[in-house]
Amino acid sequence: MWPATKKIRVMVVDDSIMARTMIAQGLGRHSRIEVVGTAINAQDALAKVGQYKPDVITSDVEMPGMSGIDFLKKLLPQHPLPVILVSSLNLRVFDALQAGAVDFVRKPEPGQNDIFISSLTQKVLSSAGAKVRRAPAAPVPLGTPRPLGMRPSLDSVIIGLGASTGGTEATLEVLKRLPADIPGMLIVQHMPTGFTQMYAERLNRLCQMEVREAKHGDEVRRGLALLAPADYQMRIVRSGTRYTVSVQSGEKVSGHRPSVDALFFSMAEQVRCKMVGIIMTGMGRDGADGLLKMRKAGAYTIGQDKESCVVYGMPMVAQNIGAVQIQASCENIASVLLRQLNQL
Repeated sequence: MWPATKKIRVMVVDDSIMARTMIAQGLGRHSRIEVVGTAINAQDALAKVGQYKPDVITSDVEMPGMSGIDFLKKLLPQHPLPVILVSSLNLRVFDALQAGAVDFVRKPEPGQNDIFISSLTQKVLSSAGAKVRRAPAAPVPLGTPRPLGMRPSLDSVIIGLGASTGGTEATLEVLKRLPADIPGMLIVQHMPTGFTQMYAERLNRLCQMEVREAKHGDEVRRGLALLAPADYQMRIVRSGTRYTVSVQSGEKVSGHRPSVDALFFSMAEQVRCKMVGIIMTGMGRDGADGLLKMRKAGAYTIGQDKESCVVYGMPMVAQNIGAVQIQASCENIASVLLRQLNQL
């Protein structure tokens, strides 16, 4: 946790003078943030980072000369600092997250600068002190996960997973270790509007099960993972032994839309079969109360451990209030889940 009395030193990297000025002035208005410098591109940032000694960096993804992705690959081995990406609606943001960025915000639409600055400010506050996870130089390829098999008991299991800051890569680490015939999964990942469909498509390409952005009325079934769309609440609905999802705008829950709590509360109230709840890296407490309610309703609950979290916030609160039965690292959550499923 970043000390409340210590200002967060921020460096702003963007090739647009208008964007640099808008971001620097906007962030500088917050009492806990000090913008210590700006850079016009990645090379300029690499030259200045030692001078400015920032605690957090905001960076454009697409810059002339050196992309934000290459910037991260050069920066993080020497300066493992939290980097928040400022990105247009572009798939490359996920490559940058894989390279070690901790979070991202979407570039503002015309007239939306205040909303953008508010969102970026919250990202800076939550990312200060975050654990930076650098991508390995040569990732070890994983074998194809072993199928669970045609066991009827697994047809009536539902898995809920929630994550926030650092969760895009953490969720991928879990899903890519799971087989194609995994019980139906529902996923909430805090993410800007427009990116959840691209993220679901990325997971679908890299994982064995089918993954897609949820639509209202989608059925929960084996082999399918449904991702809550940004700016909508996803809840589960029971009709006899059949389960579907409700995807509606609605109010924010625990400060978020989509909200992990909204999903987990609905699972605790609606699901009458076996269920599993997983809470992963993220700032705040969204999902903790819902996970506790799930556990009291008979769910098996897993929390990501402190060592592997980018931000040990949501899982920490869940652990502290008794919502978590077992903690595991990001890389081991899948094996803990599969071990539990194989006992059913």
